[in-house]
Amino acid sequence: MTWLIVARDIESGLFGIAVSTCAFAVGGWVPHAAGDAGAVATQSYTNPLYGVHGLAMMRAGESAENTLRALTAADDNRDYRQVHAMDRVGTFAAYTGASCVAWCGHLIREHFSVAGNMLVGPQVIEETASVYEAQAALPFPRRLLAALLAGEVAGGDKRGKQSAALLIQDGEEYTALSLRVDDHADPIAELNRLEAKSRERYVHYRKCMPTRAQPSGLRAGEEMERAIAKSIAAQS
Repeated sequence: MTWLIVARDIESGLFGIAVSTCAFAVGGWVPHAAGDAGAVATQSYTNPLYGVHGLAMMRAGESAENTLRALTAADDNRDYRQVHAMDRVGTFAAYTGASCVAWCGHLIREHFSVAGNMLVGPQVIEETASVYEAQAALPFPRRLLAALLAGEVAGGDKRGKQSAALLIQDGEEYTALSLRVDDHADPIAELNRLEAKSRERYVHYRKCMPTRAQPSGLRAGEEMERAIAKSIAAQS
């Protein structure tokens, strides 16, 4: 009932997930990511435990392929699941169960994977992949959203559209950007609006927050405001 892209941006080191579906609140169950582990996307008859256990396994050093093999082997309903993952070294793996609703399938490229089910056809994931590859000049979050929109233009979820989400992760233990549109007539357009809104201040403030390298972050007040203003100016 969903299609999405999991990708890693080699230039910035960011990785993330963009997803859309004709169901409520897709961002609550489907995308999972952690800076010290990787990313997992669980869809079709979603099993959120794939995200929980999958990240734990990859954090402990398991590859994406071995992680998916273990997750599906332990699940009696694996034929109804679709899952893809990226481990912490940037390797991708995917699984589409034999009983997922057609059209269903996945593809894997060097730095990203795309998967979907209950789609109008394979052109949805093909166009998502094609536009992601073609838009390498875009900043990573916008590149993911452009790819997701291309999948929608190609037909998307054959039932329609309701929710979408964008999750961006860097090396920190908390997300760089997490946006959700839980119920909307045009969720990808709304997700694009929110991403643009995040660039007004939020993503610049995020650079000032505590990190592993600087556990206290920047000093609140004038020091932080100068850093935010400098970041905003550099974006223009």
